[in-house]
Amino acid sequence: MAEREAAKQVEAVEPAEAGGRRAGVTMFSPLSAILRRPVTVPLEATVREALETMERARVGSVVVADPRRGFALGIFTLQDLVRRVTLPGGDLQQPIAAVMTSGLITLPPEGTAHQAALTMARNGVRHVVVVDAEGRLAGIVSQNDLFGPQRVGVKQISTELQAARDMDGLRSAALGIRRLADELLAQGVSVETLTHHVSTLNDLLTIRVIELTADELAPPPVPLCWIALGSEGRLEQTFSTDQDNGIVFEADEDDAERVREGLLPFARAVNDRLHACGFPLCKGEVMAGNPRWCLTLDEWRRTFVRWIQVPDPQALLNAAIFFDLRAVYGNATLAERLRATLLAAARDRPLFLRHMAENALQCRPPLGVVRDFTYDRSKEYPHTIDLKMNGSRPFVDAARILALAHGVAHTNTAERLRAVDAVAPFAPGRLAAIVDAFYFVHLMRLRSQREPPRPGAAPNRIDPRQLNELDRHVLKEAFRQARHLQTRLALEYGLP
Repeated sequence: MAEREAAKQVEAVEPAEAGGRRAGVTMFSPLSAILRRPVTVPLEATVREALETMERARVGSVVVADPRRGFALGIFTLQDLVRRVTLPGGDLQQPIAAVMTSGLITLPPEGTAHQAALTMARNGVRHVVVVDAEGRLAGIVSQNDLFGPQRVGVKQISTELQAARDMDGLRSAALGIRRLADELLAQGVSVETLTHHVSTLNDLLTIRVIELTADELAPPPVPLCWIALGSEGRLEQTFSTDQDNGIVFEADEDDAERVREGLLPFARAVNDRLHACGFPLCKGEVMAGNPRWCLTLDEWRRTFVRWIQVPDPQALLNAAIFFDLRAVYGNATLAERLRATLLAAARDRPLFLRHMAENALQCRPPLGVVRDFTYDRSKEYPHTIDLKMNGSRPFVDAARILALAHGVAHTNTAERLRAVDAVAPFAPGRLAAIVDAFYFVHLMRLRSQREPPRPGAAPNRIDPRQLNELDRHVLKEAFRQARHLQTRLALEYGLP
């Protein structure tokens, strides 16, 4: 009787799609686009009934739920079976409540796939339960749902990172990330997917470096958030990306300097260990170990407002790095509060955005009047195009300005453009063309960084004469899409 009653409470799984991901899902997609309707059992079910339910549905976990109120009470996985039932010699007739994992790790439906990946890594779990604002069960997301066809390599490295206990383990995992990136590039995986996966794994590496360093050096016990900046903050890292990071912490004004002095040795150690893992130290010292970028929330706020109120050339340069901030580790609320200050201040100072637009339009896509490529005046690398400065930057700068103007909180370039399109639409078909163009330039950068060094070559620089006809044609079209984006920017701010 109990078994029949339990069976009535079971909800059949409806996969999002074979393979676990819908087409078009990215690491920025909301969990509502990825989650699965979970298999559930009631709290009064036995372990045997839960296992029979899992076998019928062919799943490796069940959520223990209150069928009347819809609340998730716990989760039971095959790992729980081994650890809490089989090895201790437990009884299959005991209640599932005795062996389930309670204290669930949950995220809201509007949380992103990237957030879910980091949450799983931080907590050493393979599933995250999704609940709505009232705490009712909305679904479940597993590692398999996040990474699609690339999940084997990604999960392997993620597991290696979680198991790392020293620098040797971290360096080994870092090499694994680079090997996986090479493999994905060779397989022709979409650049957006490749970049998201690699950036997510780099985040997991950073988190593990921070955790091990904190265990060793014991920084002051204050609320803090390690933030990523620049391309790392946009999740647009390439193979030749140095560090751009900072720390936001909370402390009374009288205690701020003392706390900062306590945090800096820890921050510098993290910077050094990331360097040892293949992430070069920033030549401009935009790193958490620099006291200029290890600040309280109020200090960061004052810094941002000062840049916006007095947009001199250095302030505009800083905006291009720091306004792409994103939380990586710690109290993410601090980064969210700082971003809210930034968005509000930028909206209140349209003149600042106009200055940013003027600055952005100084960097034009390298196309001539007759639509052939143009070259910069580099004596060291003649007849080449800098794909970072003149290729990616026009897209990145324009997306940042439009996002600030429309109150968009995203930091990733493509996601910024998509969010802007939702409130101030581009011409039909234009958004897709611009995003595809941006990622094609990104692809060309990745290829150039992975090719064997040639005389006169440098990362991010290419000689278009050495491209095949198809790549030359598509690259020209990509630069034309950058021009279209800059034209919109010029029109919005009345600039030539």
